[in-house]
Amino acid sequence: MNAAPPPWLPAAPCTPGRCGAHHGPGCATVRPARAVARLTAGLAVVLAGVLLAPLTALLPAHVRLWWVRWWCRAVVRAFGVRIRVTGAPAPTGGPLLVVANHISWLDVPLLAAVLPGRMVAKREIRAWPVLGPLAARGGTLFIERDRLRALPGTVQEMARALTGGGRVIVFPEGSTWCGRAAGTFRPAPFQAALDAGAAVQPVRLDYRPAGPAAFVGDDPLAASLWRIAAARGLVAELRILDPISSIRYTDRRALARAAQRAVASDSANRPSVSVHQWAGSSPAAVSSARTPA
Repeated sequence: MNAAPPPWLPAAPCTPGRCGAHHGPGCATVRPARAVARLTAGLAVVLAGVLLAPLTALLPAHVRLWWVRWWCRAVVRAFGVRIRVTGAPAPTGGPLLVVANHISWLDVPLLAAVLPGRMVAKREIRAWPVLGPLAARGGTLFIERDRLRALPGTVQEMARALTGGGRVIVFPEGSTWCGRAAGTFRPAPFQAALDAGAAVQPVRLDYRPAGPAAFVGDDPLAASLWRIAAARGLVAELRILDPISSIRYTDRRALARAAQRAVASDSANRPSVSVHQWAGSSPAAVSSARTPA
């Protein structure tokens, strides 16, 4: 029996049955044979990346970067997900903290394909088979979410990674949400941007339809993989918004609010859909046990 998470950890009112099933507006599935083919192709591309990772370490930095971006995009496409990118990132050359809303494990390869950098992920991912060692090899910064005393050290490590023009990617909601609702941006990661004098690059992630991509609550990874592979016409939208200068803010909370407003306002003109409007009116149980970053 799993221990209850500490009360200070972020939690979303999203559950797989209500938020991730193939019965929301616009949700449809492909034939089982095609879903199996997609799942097989996706896992094969992931495995190829794992096997080739030691060899890529021998490549020049710019070639290795190209390979990572190509592989991440190939993973997403192999699962049958189309990618749509709008906007342009901040000019390169300076430190950049990339922050985005968090919906799915797909968020990670999507961002790495467009804005590659050092990811910040929960410590539990380090123990995942195959993906854990791969994440560690890629320079992921692992955070111990259940130890508040470890947080300052993680922020310092992020600041060091940013110093000298590095790029760090973080999901400041601290947990995955289904995409119909969103969490509050936690201020701690933004202290790293202030300490390093880094600009903040907000990114808005959306999936159409929203349900199949959501990786929420106690959702098993295998179930999420199958939902995505079986989804018909799944599109991942990544919108790069205007960068925010951290010089304008002396407080991490104000900087976090500014980044959250930027991400939220990007979808302000879209139709408003309640998190459980199509699944039922009763609130879902709170859970955030499985979140990929």
